Amino acid sequence: MAKPSIYLTTPIYYVNDKPHIGHAYTSLATDVLARFKRLDGHEVFFLTGTDEHGQKVEKAAKDAGEDPQAFTDRVSQAFRDLTATMGFSNDDFIRTTEPRHKAACVALWKVLAEKGEIYLGDYEGWYAVRDEAFYGPDELTERDGVKYAPSGAPVEWVREPSYFFRLSRWLPELLRRYDLPEGHPERIDIQPESRRNEVRAFVQQGLKDFADRPEKLDLSVSRTSFTWGVKVPGDEKHVMYVWVDALTNYITAAGYPDTNHPRWRFWPADVHFVGKDIVRFHTIYWPAMLLAAGLLPAKRVFAHGWWTNEGQKISKSLGNVIDPVTLVEEFGLDPVRYFLLREVPFGQDGDFSRKSMVNRLNGELADALGNLANRTLSLIQRNCEGRLPADAGRAEEDGELFASLDVLTETVRKQLDQQHFHLALDTIFASVRDANGYITKQAPWALKKTDPVRMAAVLRHLHTALRTYATLLQPFMPETMSALLDQIAVPAEARAIAALGAPLAEGTVLPPPAPLFRKIETKAA
Repeated sequence: MAKPSIYLTTPIYYVNDKPHIGHAYTSLATDVLARFKRLDGHEVFFLTGTDEHGQKVEKAAKDAGEDPQAFTDRVSQAFRDLTATMGFSNDDFIRTTEPRHKAACVALWKVLAEKGEIYLGDYEGWYAVRDEAFYGPDELTERDGVKYAPSGAPVEWVREPSYFFRLSRWLPELLRRYDLPEGHPERIDIQPESRRNEVRAFVQQGLKDFADRPEKLDLSVSRTSFTWGVKVPGDEKHVMYVWVDALTNYITAAGYPDTNHPRWRFWPADVHFVGKDIVRFHTIYWPAMLLAAGLLPAKRVFAHGWWTNEGQKISKSLGNVIDPVTLVEEFGLDPVRYFLLREVPFGQDGDFSRKSMVNRLNGELADALGNLANRTLSLIQRNCEGRLPADAGRAEEDGELFASLDVLTETVRKQLDQQHFHLALDTIFASVRDANGYITKQAPWALKKTDPVRMAAVLRHLHTALRTYATLLQPFMPETMSALLDQIAVPAEARAIAALGAPLAEGTVLPPPAPLFRKIETKAA
């Protein structure tokens, strides 16, 4: 029976600046889950891309002395380059300036308009150009006669004609879907739970505050104050605002409006990965628009936290922005991929610490896994003529090793299904520690003289453990685990998760081992 297809997305990244660690982090989580699902027999569609319209981009292009299209071409390429630098396996890279995306936005707008879900009115309020957002008076602070948004961006009073989406109609339905039990086909699952509670409370409060004026909850979806965007069909003085334009990318890439497109089978998305700052857009505005258009909303939105740098908030003014490209150049790609998902529970805020990174890379990768592989494979080279020993079955003293190994795949699968990346890595490395304890206790180097049959069995069990770890860690560290699988002689066609059930033949020739990880000098930290 074929496993269900999987659709995973990153947010599309705004092109008013170059990529930073937050962009790499979101895409890395998406990439790891996509790779794992492919290894586990699923057909996967993994989407990322760039958000290229709006007033901020128009202004940034002007400040750079460039045409907006030329500006977005240049900056978007930096995000595309990041996918290569970080080893991401995305199946598509979408840009909102592409003709296919403009066509999808126009099609969705027309459907919503025909259904009476969009109407023309006027919008006024305190608007921050930098944030492309309106703020209520109670959210503002004032200094030297200038009002500021909570983000620190200055605001100005704006009144302009605007089209509105009837969001108020759909909020009760969203609340119903938030509260459906896990596994229900109509549930909109918001993770982590703290974000679900935040979104739910926000919607409930809005419904309570504006019970007598529900139109106050409707969403402004067009602008006339700038021109860099998708034109509203039939009224080209207006451009579509970010809620319609950017969010539509997820269905554009799936072939919308052609529901016979081969990729449409992937919709609805299984997980939208987003930063916590845009969780409301993805859990309120986006599903409401989809439902209003007669389309299914995404099954889950997972909002991760933010990074600080050595305990400080990251900002350009402090000069402590973390460049993922620089990290990769210094530490190597796979160690960086590993650390980012190992260090912090996904969904929580975390602190980037060089000391912590060095400790994890040395202690867990080099000392625990690297040393286990080198000891095991060197012993096979010296004592078994470089050939895989026979599987002589399990003895009582093998029970502790296999207690974790036998359930490892299913445990990791369940943890990744919940996007608990750090727990999956913790589980794997707990088993690695068990294997290191096992090799020390069994001492196969001493068994060669006293019990060579037992020595061969111990080395075979350690080879089985290494194969399991290498297979399950491929999504996190694809290049290094490919090298380890080469060293333990697993053929390319036998590296999927299902292949773990098919042991390698006795006598398989193993190449000489080579170091997998380099230790980092602590004085450089």
